[in-house]
Amino acid sequence: MSYKSVNLEDTISIENLFTIHYFEYMSDFSFAGESHDFWEFVFVDKGEIDIYMDNIHTRLKKREVAFHKPNEFHRLQATGSSAPNLVVISFSCNSPAMSFFREKILTVDDFGKTLLGNIIKEAKKLFDCRLDDPYLTEMIKKEEKPLGAEQLIKIQLEHFLLHLLRCSQNRNASALPKPAASKGSSEIFNRVLEYMENHLDSRLTIDLLCKENMVGRSQLQKIFQQKTGLGVIEYFSHMKIDAAKQMMRTDFMNFTQISESLGYSSIHYFSRQFKKITGMTPSEYVSSVKALAEN
Repeated sequence: MSYKSVNLEDTISIENLFTIHYFEYMSDFSFAGESHDFWEFVFVDKGEIDIYMDNIHTRLKKREVAFHKPNEFHRLQATGSSAPNLVVISFSCNSPAMSFFREKILTVDDFGKTLLGNIIKEAKKLFDCRLDDPYLTEMIKKEEKPLGAEQLIKIQLEHFLLHLLRCSQNRNASALPKPAASKGSSEIFNRVLEYMENHLDSRLTIDLLCKENMVGRSQLQKIFQQKTGLGVIEYFSHMKIDAAKQMMRTDFMNFTQISESLGYSSIHYFSRQFKKITGMTPSEYVSSVKALAEN
């Protein structure tokens, strides 16, 4: 029996990567703008950001992504009331399919957000530089880099772009169908996540989360370990600290007020947990973010 090979065509092929950033900006951040001969997109993970392009000025909201075509001047301006978290990735790609993304602002679904999260995780493993430096012009690889990290970034970035293309062709399209068990796990995870987001000012326990969301303790722990790599309450603690970081970047409340608004029993306990999770004290974090913005 003889076999004949099948040529697999690339709809989108990333040629070079320039930057991968995850920014946590102050609410008064302003970027004067730039243009370059490669593609870039800005995704809002949290908050909002005013974005200016050649023919567009708009406020980009949570889960929205804006694309900048090569040589298009673009700049960013924080709203003054919102401290945004942004993913910014720039790359070169000459595939004809990229013409779809010219001047496009799209909404990213859960699957697309997961792909971006995976890219950020791999970038942290691969590159020996901060991902939150807005003035970085070259990403240096670590001497000891994980096997396949570069390829995974390329594959997932191409997957992200292809996913957006497919979703645009059919608004009802989503990721490939998943087994019922996986879908059920995702529904439980999203339901509990929403409950946590609505109760960041509370001191939650696993038992309370199980009761309020009608899920077994062992099942919930397994789902969070699979989805996040963290325990349930450990993940909730990370959510609290992420919320605290956003509050700090707005300059509207002091550390004590932030601590109280998130349900901490004392400023001392809040500060200890903040340093445990971020590696910095609250004061060091604010100084670090301001220093990058003023560089």
